[in-house]
Amino acid sequence: MQVLFQMEMNGDDSTEAVELFCKHFEVSKNAKPFFLRLVDGVKACRDELDRLIVRFSDNWKISRMSGVDRNLMRVAVYELLYCDDIPPKVSINEAIDIGKRFGTEHSSAFVNGILDSIRIFLEEKKEAPATECTSFLQGQEN
Repeated sequence: MQVLFQMEMNGDDSTEAVELFCKHFEVSKNAKPFFLRLVDGVKACRDELDRLIVRFSDNWKISRMSGVDRNLMRVAVYELLYCDDIPPKVSINEAIDIGKRFGTEHSSAFVNGILDSIRIFLEEKKEAPATECTSFLQGQEN
């Protein structure tokens, strides 16, 4: 969430921005592949993730949301859609916990409401979402 927030605030989502972040904030060797998977996935699928977040946010434009909330939800929605190895409730609870730490006093309830609505929708839909990220995601599998 922090690197995505930093890249958005600086208007720089380059590979160099991620490398600079990693130089200043230690990312463990074991966690780095997953870290990069999330960062690259969120960057590649951001428009799709934002559309889904806005759809379940009750008249909130993505630009009106705090940068912390917005990026937390992007990561969590990416996990809900594309990380079958992570239980949905784990993704949601982690987003809530991070929102409590870095967001506002209202972040946890706001994030929880939107993410839980998306989780329910995805469970009821019971099919893979149509995605503009297909080529990126297929590249991740190889």
